[in-house]
Amino acid sequence: MCAVESVSRRALLGGALALGLAGPVRPARARVGDDLLLQVAAPDGTYRSQVYNGTPASHRFAGIRYGRAARFGRPVPARAAEQMPDAAFGPACPQRGDRYQPQSEDCLFLNVWTPAPRADAGRPVMVYFHGGAYSTGSVTDTINDGARLAARGDVVVVTVNHRLNALGYLYLARLDPRFSDSGNAGQLDLIVALQWIQRNIAAFGGDPGNVTLFGQSGGGAKIATLMAMSEAKGLFHKAITMSGQQVTASGPLNATRRAEAFLARLGPGVDPATAPVEQLIAALAATDPILGGGVYMGPVLDMVHLKRHPFWPGAAPQSLDIPMMLGNAVMETRAFYAPDSKQLAGLDFGNLAARIAPEMRVDIHPEWVAQRFRIRYPDAPPLELFHRIVTAARSWRGQVEEAEARARAGVPAFVYQLDFEAAKHTDDIGLSFGTILDPTPAQQAMSDVVMDAFVRFARTGNPGWPAYDLLKRQTMIFDTESRVESDPRRWERELFARVPYIQPGT
Repeated sequence: MCAVESVSRRALLGGALALGLAGPVRPARARVGDDLLLQVAAPDGTYRSQVYNGTPASHRFAGIRYGRAARFGRPVPARAAEQMPDAAFGPACPQRGDRYQPQSEDCLFLNVWTPAPRADAGRPVMVYFHGGAYSTGSVTDTINDGARLAARGDVVVVTVNHRLNALGYLYLARLDPRFSDSGNAGQLDLIVALQWIQRNIAAFGGDPGNVTLFGQSGGGAKIATLMAMSEAKGLFHKAITMSGQQVTASGPLNATRRAEAFLARLGPGVDPATAPVEQLIAALAATDPILGGGVYMGPVLDMVHLKRHPFWPGAAPQSLDIPMMLGNAVMETRAFYAPDSKQLAGLDFGNLAARIAPEMRVDIHPEWVAQRFRIRYPDAPPLELFHRIVTAARSWRGQVEEAEARARAGVPAFVYQLDFEAAKHTDDIGLSFGTILDPTPAQQAMSDVVMDAFVRFARTGNPGWPAYDLLKRQTMIFDTESRVESDPRRWERELFARVPYIQPGT
């Protein structure tokens, strides 16, 4: 197609380009002052970049609608180009707390960063799903800005918002025939976003045949779940899960009990299909009938969209041809507990066992565990032991289960452990995007190493170290001096292998 090289700002912001029929697609360009605007013609229509004039040299196409959905319903793809005014980010899904604004049920929007949107570029595509345990979060967080990763790696970065909590994962199918797709609606949103990528990403310089998903915490769990959903087959080609696993999904009976608890909190006679969204969010305070605490929301083994557990009794057969990288932070739980929390306030050796008992999320003798860790780490204070124990029992087990399932199947799993600065949960997000605020030289160097490994994996399917197997369990340790170790934390892995792993919430 021939290029349109000079158009007005009004045309760029609202009009469509008339394009020819021969040659590679080139974006329309215009300057507003010193800023460069781009407009890209894709199969679904024309999309525009936000005004950008900075470093690194990548362009952001934000607020792109990829679908629409009725409450609790299956999403419908948006096949005609639609974008937020002024190419702003789309809203976050309604959730508890006001960290992310604006919020709206109409939240099926994605964002694209690209070094240069040439349709013949064929760059790897890296698609990020945010964390927040299926209930909170948004890729509009500045830590998820894709500009540096796109520029450094010469890749196309996509970030996706979708329905969360009750709006995305409340399982009503066994209670109300109107909602046959509920329970996994948030996952279906992600599938529709990936379909948009397959149709349109080439126009932004991406290769639809080389799509890598990466996600932290709940984002990683969403990816693991997609690896077992037949509707997602063929939509992505590599997967990176960062401190986020989904070995098993919620069973339909437990998910129904949770829905009943939610509806009871919502109130007698209140129709969840028409209740104000604020009322739905408030009802998330219902007590979980299985776990206690706030009611859990997550993917459901509904036998419609999810017909098997993602990694039990083994890795899902449909995902065995997808190279996978799995990682965890060495001290995950440092992000979970405030110093004055009931778990940590007044912590000492005398109450360590009692404090770890409910936090490990597995049924194992807490006094015996505390004693064994004290012998293993004789110089460690109670706080360090608390985090070592709870991280190994609760936050690391799922990754071990998934890596070993892949190893048993004889398919690639590349494992990393983030040790840098005694890393806690979420520390790998800023490192992988290059978005740490005012990084020290050491932090910038670590970020460069992590970004390069992620990009190499996205490009080739191999991040640069040996795959995990049951003989050596080789693992990349990301640290000031990064290195490959065989079976790090073997002692902790073997200690907790004495009891079966049960995914929290399932």
